[in-house]
Amino acid sequence: MWRGGSNTRTCKRRFFSSPTRSRHHRPPYMLHSRGSQHLKAMAEVDHLAAERATARFDVEEMKVAWAGSRHAVHVADRMARLVASDPVFRKDNRTMLSRKELFKDTLRKAAHAWKRIVELRLTEEEADLLRQYVDQPGYVDLHWGMFVPAIKGQGTEEQQHKWLPLAYKFQIIGCYAQTELGHGSNVQGLETTATFDPKTDEFVIHSPTLTSSKWWPGGLGKASTHAVVYARLITEGKDYGIHGFIVQLRSLEDHSPLPGVTLGDIGGKFGSGAYNSMDNGVLRFDHVRIPRDQMLMRLSQVTREGKYVHSNVPKQLLYGTMVYVRQSIVADASKALSRAVCIAVRYSAVRKQFGSQDGGPETQVLNYKTQQSRLFPLLASAYAFRFVGDWLNWLYTDVTQKLEAKDFSTLQEAHACTAGLKAVTTSVTADAIEECRKLCGGHGYLNSSGLPELFAVYVPACTYEGDNVVLLLQLASGKQPVGTMAYMGKVQYLMQCKSAVSSAEDWLNPDAIQEAFEARALRMAVNCAQNISQAASQEEAAGFYERSPDLLEAAVAHIQLIIVTKFIEKVHQEIPGHGVKEQLQALCNVYALYILHKHLGDFLATGCITPRQGALANEQLGKLYAQVRPNAVALVDAFNYTDHYLGSVLGRYDGDVYPALYEEAWKDPLNETVVPEGYHEYLRPLIKQQQLKLSRL
Repeated sequence: MWRGGSNTRTCKRRFFSSPTRSRHHRPPYMLHSRGSQHLKAMAEVDHLAAERATARFDVEEMKVAWAGSRHAVHVADRMARLVASDPVFRKDNRTMLSRKELFKDTLRKAAHAWKRIVELRLTEEEADLLRQYVDQPGYVDLHWGMFVPAIKGQGTEEQQHKWLPLAYKFQIIGCYAQTELGHGSNVQGLETTATFDPKTDEFVIHSPTLTSSKWWPGGLGKASTHAVVYARLITEGKDYGIHGFIVQLRSLEDHSPLPGVTLGDIGGKFGSGAYNSMDNGVLRFDHVRIPRDQMLMRLSQVTREGKYVHSNVPKQLLYGTMVYVRQSIVADASKALSRAVCIAVRYSAVRKQFGSQDGGPETQVLNYKTQQSRLFPLLASAYAFRFVGDWLNWLYTDVTQKLEAKDFSTLQEAHACTAGLKAVTTSVTADAIEECRKLCGGHGYLNSSGLPELFAVYVPACTYEGDNVVLLLQLASGKQPVGTMAYMGKVQYLMQCKSAVSSAEDWLNPDAIQEAFEARALRMAVNCAQNISQAASQEEAAGFYERSPDLLEAAVAHIQLIIVTKFIEKVHQEIPGHGVKEQLQALCNVYALYILHKHLGDFLATGCITPRQGALANEQLGKLYAQVRPNAVALVDAFNYTDHYLGSVLGRYDGDVYPALYEEAWKDPLNETVVPEGYHEYLRPLIKQQQLKLSRL
């Protein structure tokens, strides 16, 4: 529903920006406050310095491990600071803007970002990062992320030559109109029709029912001039299924809808600010005619006479775009999760609650074991998702090269991995952001914490580009034991093996961890297969859906095995920097043993481990939390996020939280006046009336 594409020297992916600080003035009684004086001194304060001093590893080298290379660290740092220093990209007032103001602000930021990209002659990599750090959903996401890739993947060379230069220069703005009001993940159920008329050599695009209305495409509501529209191709009276068509929606002169086109925004969405900067739209067609050559014809075409003809281009090439989009979503999961964890870790180190009974100092919240047991697995998950995302990016590159050579051997695995990893990482991340909000106590509920808006922006990822449950069921139906499923070739061993763990320290052995995860995943898959095969009286599909809850759990087990395996492989690589490898090893073990703890029932029910071994895993997990504790703040520092990008008073680098919270409160529009608007109309008469009644008593 909302990703990014590529251009010759401009941008490739996502464009999130952010709203500006409102221009309202502070009331006179705030002009002499000491808060403004304090702000000048904030840069000199570091309330987290003591935490950083306890780190047992080289933070700069951990930044390289996180980013992937020194070059990546340098470019990201430069683009983040470029955005943070530009007043147009200020974002601290986003949640206070009305929907109209927010959308106009998004248009302004999109235009300014494009201007800076052109002026500074940024590379594709730099432009991509600039858009990420602007950090506000907008129409550009779909233009680059779906419209351009659709034409590149499904258009002929002639169509690409015609349309892509216009898109690269923003002479047209495109979106991706697939989802309908009554149909989402079931693409084959779409109702919009594209009927060929041989008399005029045109397709007639039509929305025959209310439920055939296109619904949700980002950028459609107000910004896009064109769309790739997916519709049922009908020619010579036969329905040939879903195909893509380039359709102009609005005039390039005055932006008004073209005849037969009804479109608009679908309305406000969950949260303040958040995804409300995106103009998700509704679109209906009333017998709109387009030239025949605006059907995307790389894989199939309709002749002038109306004959449907397949091209000699393998249809598997279409999956390359899908794999790309989903692997980018996995990468985005690690970014969103790491932002939330960074905020929660830093604030947990600043916040102090309770303490000794003799009036001694209060205790840092981060020192409580309950806080660690909820927060440190999320920290480990952020690193785990980052590294599995890096592997998925490598897999996408490998698959792309093979596809170009007409080698489709790895396509099935790539499709399954991206589907499953997308489903698991987005679900975990959405839940984790909300958990981080809770871990920040009452202040986490404030918009100024950054967490409510981060959650509202991120949670749609659980649905777009494939509903997570549907994707996991797709994964569960896979059969070929190759690549990440190669462990299924060891079925005889894994069905019988028993864990050799006899002490808590044994759970630090990566072989012991991997064997337990492999045995669990395989045994759950075998159990599902046996249960389905035993339902001999049922149709195959009926048996599959009858066992779909079990299949979902088996699919999750397989994906968790992949994540654990890729984390272990990362740790086994040569990683420079004092203490860096040791910290990553600890996080890897935290992630694996936390998953084992959380899904202990699966491991016990399948006989992979004994209850005693499960207890030893929990014992070791507690020891690992103690190992992570002195390094926690430094581990989130390694994400290298600017305060601007984090957008959180609680997650400030300097930890000077409380004066900043106080300052933020006075920025709210309600504080523009001492006496609230409405006092004379509603409060004063009520108060005076109450006084009158009291006097009669």
